[in-house]
Amino acid sequence: MDRVLAARSQSLRGILMAASWNFMRVVHYSKTVVSQGAQIRGITSDFGHAWSRTITSSFVAKTPTSNTVELLGKAYPRDDYSNVTEKILSKVGKNLHNQRYHPLWLIKERIKDHFYKQYIGRFGTPLFSVYDDLSPVVTVEQNFDRLLIPKEHPSRRKGENYYMNHTHMLRAHTSAHQWDLIHSGLDAFLVVGDVYRRDTIDSSHYPIFHQIEGVRLFSSHELFSNIKDGENLQLFEQGHRTAHKQETHTMEAVQLMEFNLKQALTKLVTHLFGDGLEIRWVDCYFPFTHPSFEMEINFQGEWMEVLGCGVMEQRLVNSAGAEEKIGWAFGLGLERLAMILYDIPDIRLFWSEDERFLKQFSVPHIDQKVHFQPLSKYPPLINDISFWLPSEKYSANDFYDLVRTIGGDLVEKVALIDEFTHPK
Repeated sequence: MDRVLAARSQSLRGILMAASWNFMRVVHYSKTVVSQGAQIRGITSDFGHAWSRTITSSFVAKTPTSNTVELLGKAYPRDDYSNVTEKILSKVGKNLHNQRYHPLWLIKERIKDHFYKQYIGRFGTPLFSVYDDLSPVVTVEQNFDRLLIPKEHPSRRKGENYYMNHTHMLRAHTSAHQWDLIHSGLDAFLVVGDVYRRDTIDSSHYPIFHQIEGVRLFSSHELFSNIKDGENLQLFEQGHRTAHKQETHTMEAVQLMEFNLKQALTKLVTHLFGDGLEIRWVDCYFPFTHPSFEMEINFQGEWMEVLGCGVMEQRLVNSAGAEEKIGWAFGLGLERLAMILYDIPDIRLFWSEDERFLKQFSVPHIDQKVHFQPLSKYPPLINDISFWLPSEKYSANDFYDLVRTIGGDLVEKVALIDEFTHPK
């Protein structure tokens, strides 16, 4: 049966195409800088309606056409898993988090400064080491297997990731480096970098964003040294897994780890947002931590999730060679924090090279408050697009990549409006 989709999009001009029958709405802007009305959690609903018509198109989301994918001085043989587009490859190596006075750099530096000052090692040097220039190309084993992510987990799907081939990919999270850094002997570190996930098109999602990952391991002495009769307490036992602990951890160890983790992260967000911040913790699930939590903050009357964390799975720690230690880990998105702290309404703005945007963050001190001032008030244009779906397996992210290839960052949002399946 033939299936038809309808969607709506906003952008500078109509990105109209027909490949079978879809109806999409696309929102465009006449500048790469969004209007004042855009919001972090979505776009305003009072956009005017532009024109709509049907045309044919031969556009496709361009992927490298040679037998190899070349990136950062290396060549990766193409196979049936290769799906990274030229548009995405052009972004690799930009390293926005390392560009001085970029808003993501400011957030990274504030977090790094906090950890350097808050946690001091035995010789008066910072306890946490920082890695912010690791290659974004990792193996599938690094990104998934070493983190205990099941083979059939939906996060592994080709439709969710950018694969160089069946063995290498652009990292989907900074957690891909956890195992290697622990294996190298580190027990306290931060990893900062760009991560890549195929995603929808709107003001708060982009296929490239930036994360900071934190890991800290504790020996029995380090964890129990300040506890009365701590010398009698143990990190490990042969028990049972419950909702509150792993089978190999003692309840005393898990309770102290949870307290230490939540205290460390509470101090971090208080440093970023200021005193008086209301925080709550929500139990959740991650394949590589247990128990796991998400932190939510009450910001301007609205609860927002800002990070995920938990006690590291001991199987992961053991396989990396730190069998005598227990650890916690957390991860947070730099864009999300920057959008909240600096009132930046659209995630595409982080890729702007407009001096009017960048100069707003050229501040004498990294902790100086910045309130983003919009650069454009041009109204958006809305275009409705309809096309037949291709007969082969279809993923919505395939269409989003196509739109990004043609319209770039001018397209602010694509929304599915309707779909139709022919009864024949």
